[in-house]
Amino acid sequence: MNKAIGSVGLGLRREMLSEVLSSPSGQVDFYEVAPENWINLGGKFGNQFSRLTEQHNFVCHGLSLSLGATSPLDIEFLNALKGFFERHQIQCYSEHLSYCSGSGHMYDLMPIPFTEEAVKHTAKRIREVQERLERRIAVENVSYYAAPGQEMSELEFTLAVLQEADCDLLLDVNNIYVNSINHGYDAETFLKAMPTSRIAYGHVAGHYVEEQDLLIDTHGSDVCDPVWELLAKAYDYHGIFPTLLERDFNLPPMDVLLEEVTQIHTIQNAHSNMQVGIA
Repeated sequence: MNKAIGSVGLGLRREMLSEVLSSPSGQVDFYEVAPENWINLGGKFGNQFSRLTEQHNFVCHGLSLSLGATSPLDIEFLNALKGFFERHQIQCYSEHLSYCSGSGHMYDLMPIPFTEEAVKHTAKRIREVQERLERRIAVENVSYYAAPGQEMSELEFTLAVLQEADCDLLLDVNNIYVNSINHGYDAETFLKAMPTSRIAYGHVAGHYVEEQDLLIDTHGSDVCDPVWELLAKAYDYHGIFPTLLERDFNLPPMDVLLEEVTQIHTIQNAHSNMQVGIA
């Protein structure tokens, strides 16, 4: 992503189209969509989406590329993606560091085994995707709840894939926090180790507290204070990067969503002022 396109973004749902078109917010610098939900959209919604992509910066966050799967990449889907990105001037494409297909397509993101073999396999697929799309992509550090066949840590695996694939990173701050609670590691250590030069943009989101030591990454609630604090730490370690608010269900009114967008701006501005003061 060209980091000059703006600092704060918002995930766009279909039910938000009319409101965003009629009353666009100056607080939102870019929007994110899952291309699978929009690529074949026609009629009223398709026209509204085209109007929006002509007026605003957009990024795409994929759901079904299944980078860690053993089944072949879906070349027809990749070709459709390439056309969609060109048609709508998509600034950046990201996908999950996971898989969601085997003998069929699953509707969950499954963890890739943290092994050297999986590093090489996944990185090879990412490189092929980049070649076919003729663009760099970003992969997201994902939340996970089990680590079958683990031979290395999540941190070691993530860094190895990024290096081997030579791709960018979608830094999901909420996922780091969720995983740190669920798997008992230090969130700041993980965050600090991420490669600054590879960060394309970031995510913050809410999660569900199942138990004190079990958080579920839902994107269905407000961002909690520890995640806001971790975002501030991310800017300390890596500088300010474009950051997007994810909210996939339990959608509040737009003015409530924009309060959290404003919170991202506030944290970014505080960091900018601090840097100016140091200088």
